[in-house]
Amino acid sequence: MVLDSLGKSLRGVLQKIARGSVVDEALLGEVVRDIQRALLQADVNVQLSLDLTKRVRQRATQEKPPDGASLRDFLIRIIYEEIRGILGKDRPFELKPKRVLLAGLFGQGKTTTAAKLARFFQKKGVRVGLVAADVHRPAAIDQLEQLAAKVGCEFYANRAEKRAEVIVGEALARFPPHLAVIVDTAGRSGIDPDLIEELKRVRAALHPDETLLVLDAAMGQSAGRSAQAFHEAVGLTGVILTKLDGSAKGGGALSAVATSGAPILFIGTGEHLDDFERFEPTRFVSRLLGMGDIQTLLERFEELSDKEAAEKAAQNLMSGRFTLRDMRTQLASLGEMGPVSKLMSMFPGFSGAKIDEKTLDQTQARLRRFRAIMDSMTSEELDNAHVIKADRIHRIARGSGQRPQEVRGLLKHYESTRKAAHGLVSNRRLRRQLEKQFGNAEAPAE
Repeated sequence: MVLDSLGKSLRGVLQKIARGSVVDEALLGEVVRDIQRALLQADVNVQLSLDLTKRVRQRATQEKPPDGASLRDFLIRIIYEEIRGILGKDRPFELKPKRVLLAGLFGQGKTTTAAKLARFFQKKGVRVGLVAADVHRPAAIDQLEQLAAKVGCEFYANRAEKRAEVIVGEALARFPPHLAVIVDTAGRSGIDPDLIEELKRVRAALHPDETLLVLDAAMGQSAGRSAQAFHEAVGLTGVILTKLDGSAKGGGALSAVATSGAPILFIGTGEHLDDFERFEPTRFVSRLLGMGDIQTLLERFEELSDKEAAEKAAQNLMSGRFTLRDMRTQLASLGEMGPVSKLMSMFPGFSGAKIDEKTLDQTQARLRRFRAIMDSMTSEELDNAHVIKADRIHRIARGSGQRPQEVRGLLKHYESTRKAAHGLVSNRRLRRQLEKQFGNAEAPAE
């Protein structure tokens, strides 16, 4: 997860509060020191960290808990609210065909981010056109063209033209009006007058709905100064922070940008085009503190290419008619929704679970093997696992490039999953609930 070390430290603070026999001045002092240490290690500004913990102490000693709330719960709520406060306000981002201008310094990941944003729009059902307006770096045009092909969206470039604003005008004339247009502009090694003037000309030609600054999280606290400078020059409507999955501590960039006056709208969390998500401080802090983010999980489910098949597989699992075909559908859905580690961070309580990377990698690899094995099965085998005997096991193993014991392991896993689901619906009350929820899905007979 993004800022994993900060999350672990803050979850440790919450556990200390939960385990404490009483919430007194001594415990409050320990909590304040632990929060300060965690924020400073995450590269959050020193003064910002001190101010935050000062507010935590003041509120914990001066405010009274609401009726029915314990002092422990109230202290946890204060910590949540104060950390939430340093990350800026939630700013809605309307999903409709619009014009987006991307700006940024050289090497911040702007071109890749343009493609990620295009992918984000497409998953929401909006067609996109990418415009290569970086007239100073031919490689950027080639890169954006390749990424546009990978995303499957419209693309426009004019390698003979050296005026970025002219290229933008040509693209607008070519693209149909219902497309969302994303313009990738040139970067510089620093904020100079030429860069700002070119941006202003492009902005005048595009009339963007959003002017977004792309910043590398590795810039740390200096990201705030860059955001403020661009904001004053061209009037930013938001910021996209990239490379939050890398070695950067991240806290400095997040907190500094949030105080610059330009809201953080998106964060890049990996190298793949789908490693890109809306930044909403409320959800982000919930995941950071181990409280989960069910809403984002549900949104990822909505983006599945075959959501109906996934829903049917879930219904069959709970109604006792679960087949290997259904299990293959579920594994494919998990693969689309992202790595196991990222999905776990969205479930309340699981983001703080002590599961090492090696175990997660092994789980991910096992799921990939299972999918390969099921891809080598016939329709009859997927719909009726009982026909799979020794000869079929060896054929499936050869076809999937796996060992026979891996095929047997899959069948064992399938059978245990099916039996566990059957056990869940064996009592009358739960069966009635399932029948009501799934309509025609029949619960198994007792």
